[in-house]
Amino acid sequence: MKLSKIYDPREMNSYQFVATTGLVMTILANLILLLLGKTVENFNALYICWLLFFTLGTIANFNSKPGGDDHHHH
Repeated sequence: MKLSKIYDPREMNSYQFVATTGLVMTILANLILLLLGKTVENFNALYICWLLFFTLGTIANFNSKPGGDDHHHH
């Protein structure tokens, strides 16, 4: 099991990359909402969604064959 598939963007698949980008954008949006003193109902549920999306992507990444895809980060 190659653990760098979890933390190295060059080893992530597109699902993991989208989830990581979504998480960063959600954190930034949350900070902006805090600065403005606004709240959005159920906004924090996005964190669960991104975590689930990342987890499923990670499972798919670990189950993929090495060199079996034409990943654009090579």
